Amino acid sequence: MTSPTDFNDRMLSLGLARVSEAAAHASARLIGRGDEKAADQAAVNAMRDQLNMLDIKGVVVIGEGERDEAPMLYIGEEVGTGNGPAVDIALDPLEGTTLTAKDMPNALTVIAMAQRGTLLHAPDVYMDKLAIGPGYPKDVVSLEMTPTERVLALAAAGGVKPEDITCCILERPRHEDLIAEVRETGAAIRLITDGDVAGVIHCAEAEITGIDMYMGSGGAPEGVLAASALKCMGGQMWGKLLFRNDDERGRAAKAGITNLDKIYARDELVTGDVIFAATGVTNGSIVQGVKREPNFIETETILMRSKTGSVRRMIYRNPIK
Repeated sequence: MTSPTDFNDRMLSLGLARVSEAAAHASARLIGRGDEKAADQAAVNAMRDQLNMLDIKGVVVIGEGERDEAPMLYIGEEVGTGNGPAVDIALDPLEGTTLTAKDMPNALTVIAMAQRGTLLHAPDVYMDKLAIGPGYPKDVVSLEMTPTERVLALAAAGGVKPEDITCCILERPRHEDLIAEVRETGAAIRLITDGDVAGVIHCAEAEITGIDMYMGSGGAPEGVLAASALKCMGGQMWGKLLFRNDDERGRAAKAGITNLDKIYARDELVTGDVIFAATGVTNGSIVQGVKREPNFIETETILMRSKTGSVRRMIYRNPIK
């Protein structure tokens, strides 16, 4: 007998991997072609087609935008066959459209699924984010701390010097002061041009990636996706929505968010069990990109379940017809 919180995640996990794989296959045809919109649309179309084959009553809570802004996979769109469990879906059909268009590393297709009502309906605004990997005391760092205090606290908790800490930050003009302050502590910084879901995931595998902490602002929808991955892999994350104008505050109200100053911990961004899948489009530090050979196409997917803490890396080779 399934429990009330069981949304058949074990059986659905492989189906979710197929969804991300299909999107990667579709967008891979446009790697290096300089057309971000075409690459994104190809991923969207493929992801939507595969989602509609799953036996779920799915609702997109993190998607490509509002219905009038996105023709497919918009927020509130219903997907699946209509049979099976009711689930929330968060997705980024192509995280790294610019990376794909320019054939740069770390472009991914990303999707998460959880029981209905357990993923934060984050509006399309910025979010201030902070993440660390597993193995640290709870709340050893916080968004209320200054960047300097975060580096010093993490170093002390890990028994290392600040110079041994490496932070991942999105390279944007708005982060110039943040970058300068972190460097003054002696910590190293790995700057990324795009793809902050991957940036957060790096914290969960610090031994492999060399990344100890992620900080800075980026898209709130991507924050929910990143929290989904960390819930599976272990680690801590916090996010605070940032609003630049009344229109963005209105988006929050439409999403049912009333406390605009709330800091969300990882388990408030994702309140129940979740499954997460990401497939490489271009080669990256998490998964390899799509590889084309004369007679087949090969992808690598990372598939995770929070209920078991399982992390699978799968190679899928598909004949070219």
